[in-house]
Amino acid sequence: MKELKCPKCGNVFSVDEADYASIANQVKNAEFEAEIAHRMKEMALRYQKEEELATAKVEKLYQDKLTQKELELGAKNNEIAYIKNAKDNEIQQLKSRLNNFEEKKNSELRLAIAEKEKKIIELNASLSQQNSKMEMAIMKEKNLNEQNISTKNAEIERLKGEIINNANKAKLHESELINNYKQELKIKQEQVDFYKDMKTKMSTKMIGETLEIHCFTLFNQYLRPMMPFAYFEKDNEIIDHTKGDFVFRDFDEEKTEYISIMFEMKNEMDTTATKHKNEDFFKKLDEDRKKKKCEFAVLVSLLEPENELYNSGIVDVSHHFEKMYVIRPQFFIPIITLLVQTSKKSLEYKKQLLLAQSKDVDVTNFENKLLDFKDKFGRNYRLASEKFANAIDEIDKSISHLQKIKEALIGSENNLRLANDKIDDLSIKKLTYNNPTMKAKFEQAQQNNIKE
Repeated sequence: MKELKCPKCGNVFSVDEADYASIANQVKNAEFEAEIAHRMKEMALRYQKEEELATAKVEKLYQDKLTQKELELGAKNNEIAYIKNAKDNEIQQLKSRLNNFEEKKNSELRLAIAEKEKKIIELNASLSQQNSKMEMAIMKEKNLNEQNISTKNAEIERLKGEIINNANKAKLHESELINNYKQELKIKQEQVDFYKDMKTKMSTKMIGETLEIHCFTLFNQYLRPMMPFAYFEKDNEIIDHTKGDFVFRDFDEEKTEYISIMFEMKNEMDTTATKHKNEDFFKKLDEDRKKKKCEFAVLVSLLEPENELYNSGIVDVSHHFEKMYVIRPQFFIPIITLLVQTSKKSLEYKKQLLLAQSKDVDVTNFENKLLDFKDKFGRNYRLASEKFANAIDEIDKSISHLQKIKEALIGSENNLRLANDKIDDLSIKKLTYNNPTMKAKFEQAQQNNIKE
């Protein structure tokens, strides 16, 4: 408890801690609010004074800037007026100079016109004199021409005869030249045909290129832009100590292979002692085709250059080896395009065959899975049956054991019943029968109980 004294009446009264704290808070809150109000008023006055000062500064700065701009504008106007006056003066000077120049030019033009008219009169006089002289000269020339006409006609007739003779000689010479040219042309054409035939037969004796490089270049130059999914590369995979030269494979948009070709390129120099034949390489090419799982085999050969069979075009040798062709290098592009177009026609059938095979594979897989499931299920069933039989045996054993326990318990129950009957049949008379001491003891105990 705390004692407080009233400042007005002087009475002293006691308050507890809660009342004292409430009074103290009231006093503190009133003082705090008064202090806040006082501070807010001071801040408002200070803010108002600062705002007035700032406004005055801004107005003064604005007036200073305005005055400066007016001064600058006045200076600019003066400068513009000065420049305008200078330009006006310059324009007036130019106008006066132009007028003087025009007057001068007009006077010079008048003098020139007068001089030209004078020259025209002189030229007309001279021209009339020249005309008279020309007429006289024409008359003289006419007389001379009449005298020379007969001479000229005779000369013309002579020249006509010479021209006819020269024309006949020229025709004769032209016919001789044509005959000679035809003869030379025939010889040249025979040489061209000979070299064409040689080039057809020996087209890969190119400047520093082998037959393989030539074929690879042809493919990249002509077929690569048309076959973006095609594969044409050197065969670098050796199987059983052998490999081909190039493998070509092409695919459709779904990455399904529809054609494959094993290429073998063969060439030899003219100076080679032992000449090979194309059929020497058929067996190896067929083996390489099968090892690399290609559908077609093509031998690009320059062997046997005099053999008309191989010079005639694409030669089918599939009667010796399946799907095998022999070509000269000039038929490299045609054989690929021909086989590609043929294979594309069978692509849909291949897709259907693959689909059917995939269905057969699915059915086979399903059957295999079913058989596997049956086998595993049978094994699990057998194991479960064995364990079930073992469990039944164990249950039977347990039942037999429990039966024995049951019989033992039944025997124990009979013994307990007999014991209970014996206890029920037991009495003090039977216990004290032929036992006077115990009989006296029980009688004394009963008397003591009665007295109590």
